[in-house]
Amino acid sequence: MSPILLGLVKHLAVAEARYFGEIFDRPAPWPLPSWDSDAAWRNEDMWAAEHESRDDIIGRYRLAWESTDATIEALPIDAPGVVRWWDGTPVTLHLVLVHMLAELNRHAGHADIVRELIDGRVGWRHPGDNVAEGDEAWWTAYRERLESTARKFA
Repeated sequence: MSPILLGLVKHLAVAEARYFGEIFDRPAPWPLPSWDSDAAWRNEDMWAAEHESRDDIIGRYRLAWESTDATIEALPIDAPGVVRWWDGTPVTLHLVLVHMLAELNRHAGHADIVRELIDGRVGWRHPGDNVAEGDEAWWTAYRERLESTARKFA
């Protein structure tokens, strides 16, 4: 797995652990760095450190899922919480669920772009989808055209 993709998985694991833990005064599934620590300010949740294996990071994401599931099962949808890192904004479990769905969706899009850069495959072809048809030569020419255009703006 690409270090970039692992970083996205690690970020999502930490985000879930924070949003469904700290906001609702529930325990974190593993010790998270304090927001006041250097680690939080260096965005260490956005990349895999040398000592972290793929299994470590994916395992932490599984712990985050379990913790999230427990929070969702334990609290009503209108359960109140406070997001310290949003200047103390009051929220509900419903709002946090929507926020995290958007977060996951955004980063899944990032992951799809990274995967396309790695393997050169685009989308998932099935009848009626919205991915342009084209063979490998067409996609190669298309990418070259886009990259050439992008270089003109650099």
